[in-house]
Amino acid sequence: MNKLLAAVGAALLVSTAGSAPAAWHEAKSKHFIIYADADEQWLRDYAERLERFDKAVRRVRAMDDPELSDSRKLAVYTLPNSSAVARLAKSDEVLGFFKPKVSGALAFVPRSTFSGGRRSSMDPETVFFHEYAHYLQAQEANRAWPAWLREGFAEFFSSAEVAKDGGVELGLPQDARARTILGHFTLSLEDLLGGASRRTLSDKQTDELYAQGWLLTHYLAFEQSRKGQIARYVTSIGEGHPPVDAARTAFGDLKALDRELDRYKRGKMPSLTIEARVIPIAPVEVRQMTLGEAAIMKVRVRLKHGNNTQTAPDVAADARKVAAAYPSDPFVLATLAEAEIGARNLAAAEAAADRLLTLNPKHVQGLIFKGRSRMELARRVGPSADWKEARSWFLRANAADNDNAEALVLFYNGFVGAGEEPPKNAVDGLLFAVELVPQDPAIRMEAVRRLLRGKRPSEAREMFAPIAFSPHASAAARAKGASIMGLMTAGDSNGAFALLMGASQ
Repeated sequence: MNKLLAAVGAALLVSTAGSAPAAWHEAKSKHFIIYADADEQWLRDYAERLERFDKAVRRVRAMDDPELSDSRKLAVYTLPNSSAVARLAKSDEVLGFFKPKVSGALAFVPRSTFSGGRRSSMDPETVFFHEYAHYLQAQEANRAWPAWLREGFAEFFSSAEVAKDGGVELGLPQDARARTILGHFTLSLEDLLGGASRRTLSDKQTDELYAQGWLLTHYLAFEQSRKGQIARYVTSIGEGHPPVDAARTAFGDLKALDRELDRYKRGKMPSLTIEARVIPIAPVEVRQMTLGEAAIMKVRVRLKHGNNTQTAPDVAADARKVAAAYPSDPFVLATLAEAEIGARNLAAAEAAADRLLTLNPKHVQGLIFKGRSRMELARRVGPSADWKEARSWFLRANAADNDNAEALVLFYNGFVGAGEEPPKNAVDGLLFAVELVPQDPAIRMEAVRRLLRGKRPSEAREMFAPIAFSPHASAAARAKGASIMGLMTAGDSNGAFALLMGASQ
């Protein structure tokens, strides 16, 4: 369900640099930075509900909950309604979405699904909880999640209800899927557990994958006699076993499991309430954004959603208009620098970064944008360029924020771009970046390649497992992924690397 983040941009647009959109606020909590054109109390309540949900999921999943720098928090851009999200995503089917990026994960969500006189059957929090569950899934770094479990997990948590007292109820019925759940599945349980991919299924079967995934996840979560079976199933897949074999090993007789599921869905299903007292949350800080920050939000939303060669010049031009009115606002300058880089205006990007660093010499984004400008310039110059100088800016950014994954990846890329063999500290930085942002497939794939080149097939296999079993991969890519996993399991780094370099996902 890619329905969470799409309407934010068009609804946040600001028509002129001097205009000041009313009531823009920013909320910072332990896990989120949330931007909303809404009053302070609404935003505080919203942030607290998201934090309660996060806390409840981590508790039942026994997940770690480390302190996060701002670069590791999920940035949430709230839009007025689902139409605004749909315009940003350029799809009426999208109610919201999540973008995993090494520069920082993003979510775009509607404050209301009521628009144009109609209300969607999906509640905004249901949409967000589904997507955020995927985000938390990715934190369990090297797990291989087959499509049914990936979506079943997210569906299980998406129906959560946060009570006024702060308690959270999990495992509630999925009303939107009820008809499919109670009907006859054309997608067999064996095919489901065997790793059926969304790309190979019909629309009806895709709906069944979500519904049956929810049912199976719910049953395995509450049925005590099957405790630990999901973990064994996922571990076996990660070790390189075909999913259907892993399913038979973990769950036993699949026909018996199918019969149990049929009985289960016709009875009264349990839920789990996590009391507020066991999931305390830290205070949420809310502030009214500056006039410059409010004025640049239109540009920032478009920029963060994603630029291309056609849109980048217009986004940069709009950023310049706002920056002319607010030349000393760090938030504005950071947005301007990023927009200029996107438009390949390197001198202008570097100038914006320099202005930002004059205001704050340790501004992490300023250091990164300065380095990106210098590195892009080095690529244009060629072998004679001063790559060491370009990389130095990423070292400074890392010193300012040790947990900034983007700085680590860019430092590594600075050696690759120069045609040099990355030293150990650069490779270690790349691997650490995957730990910091495990949901970014591009840096994960680069880490797999580097591990294979370093003759570390066991580590490469663990790193590659989530890619090999991606629910979005084609059947051919999944088959090739399984072969690569087999070569890694056998310790054949050279063979796995050669096959990987020809693989497409």
